Amino acid sequence: MRGLSRSSLVEVEERFNAVAGSADLGTLSDELFAVADLLDREHGLRRALSDPARPAELKARTVRALLGGKVGEAAIATVEAAVSARWSRAGDLADVLERLGVVAAAAEAEGQGTLDEVEDELFRFGRVIAANPALRRALSDAAAPEEGKRQLLRDLLGGRAAVTSLRLISQVAVHPRGRSLETGLEAFGQLVAQQRQRYVAVVRSAVELTEQQKQRLATWLRTSYGRDVHLNVEVDPRVLGGFSVRIGDEIIDTTIVGRIEEVRRRLAG
Repeated sequence: MRGLSRSSLVEVEERFNAVAGSADLGTLSDELFAVADLLDREHGLRRALSDPARPAELKARTVRALLGGKVGEAAIATVEAAVSARWSRAGDLADVLERLGVVAAAAEAEGQGTLDEVEDELFRFGRVIAANPALRRALSDAAAPEEGKRQLLRDLLGGRAAVTSLRLISQVAVHPRGRSLETGLEAFGQLVAQQRQRYVAVVRSAVELTEQQKQRLATWLRTSYGRDVHLNVEVDPRVLGGFSVRIGDEIIDTTIVGRIEEVRRRLAG
């Protein structure tokens, strides 16, 4: 996700949290995604609703007039809060609504007990995309009909993945918003992980780690970072000895290649 004003984001999240508890979270997620997509398409509307010179009350009335009867009250209240806040750029308005759409979907998954499954499936589908150029082209084709992409994903994932996973993957594929599929899936995965206030670590190893090894690594990372860490393990035969762990921009590299590169950097310095 792009950088957002922290104070404005907190304001909108507080309103979202107040109304989401009584809403159907899956429906709320879809509605927030739909409004974000509308703002991406309608540049004039986006500028008008994000203009800091326009009174917040006027923008809120515009939202209610535009969305009333089309989406639920929880979505309207969230969008009203978003247009009433101050953002540094017009695109932030759609960004925050998409972000809260992901949060709503993650909260639904948590309530259904499928949050871990969703985290894993977002990561695994990213790896599937990376390994399948034909599928990547089909889902990245800007000229392809939206419903065709959704149907392709339903055929691939329907009955095999959690409903929330399909919802989030479809949003990234149909409305990439300037991101690659892999980047969008990773951003959504980070937001899903935050539902439990934990980090996501991408682990690259030449061989599949045993459950015991995963548990030891997760315990060590939790102790080091002071927060639970969800492991996404990627088996890569090109890794020579050891493994590497990436958490955000930080990389812990214990591979032979990594150690050789470190020695080279020191020698060059």
